[in-house]
Amino acid sequence: MAVASVDLGASGGRVMAGLVGGAGIALHEVHRFGNQPVTAGGTLYWDILRLLADVRHGLELAARQFPLASAGIDSWGVDYGLLDQAGALLGNPVHYRDRRTEGVADRILAAVPAAEIYAVTGIQQLPFNTIYQLAATPMLRHARTMLLIPDLLAYWLTGVAGAEITNASTTSLFDVRAQAWATGLIRKAGLPPRIFPPLRRPGDVIGPVMGPNGAGSPLSLIAVGSHDTASAVAGVPAGGPDFAYISSGTWSLAGVELDAPVLTEASRAANFTNEAGIDGTIRCRR
Repeated sequence: MAVASVDLGASGGRVMAGLVGGAGIALHEVHRFGNQPVTAGGTLYWDILRLLADVRHGLELAARQFPLASAGIDSWGVDYGLLDQAGALLGNPVHYRDRRTEGVADRILAAVPAAEIYAVTGIQQLPFNTIYQLAATPMLRHARTMLLIPDLLAYWLTGVAGAEITNASTTSLFDVRAQAWATGLIRKAGLPPRIFPPLRRPGDVIGPVMGPNGAGSPLSLIAVGSHDTASAVAGVPAGGPDFAYISSGTWSLAGVELDAPVLTEASRAANFTNEAGIDGTIRCRR
């Protein structure tokens, strides 16, 4: 059996094919490409349509070389695209390093104290968290749906909108204990609950990608741990449940995998974060 993996990082992406057999998994790099942000009008954007073209190209190359059973997509967290009522994109997704969120956190925290946000979401305070990005978005009133980056690409590939929980948990708008959108917090932050799509979990079938496997043989797109760190930690070759990890990409993260989030005041003061992982786990890390 062969599967395709799309892994997107802040500076580049790749499409890998994995051949699964009795001896394990053999990996083949099919397509590697850059991910260069673009500055326009003083705003830093992701070149999302270029990423979509490279993802499609990589899946097509993989399908020519291997009998693919399914594919999955992961990327960085927090960033998103907004769709209007017709499903059209309302502007390119803004890069988390853009300066538009400067000062926004102070405004939101005046309405929702930091301790309250942490008690619900377990996410560390960072100026580019999705809660602050959305509050700084002029197009928000025109939006019907918010899709995080892997979910946006999945929507374009399948036509099915949703939010995978490992990436949703990075937004500071996800109830880490209930494993659901934090609707009360969303309203208190002045954001519209209507834009948050149905949640899905790793292993859920998103839908068929028409094209890469040829007419009459659609490729199934499967929800994976779409936050890249969730997938990376799932691949740690630990011999038991008690292990720590260091994940190095754009920056390095150190943490542990737990059965439940740590939401104490000491954890908040130390700026630890609690993100949803695979199979109901929590990644508690700095």
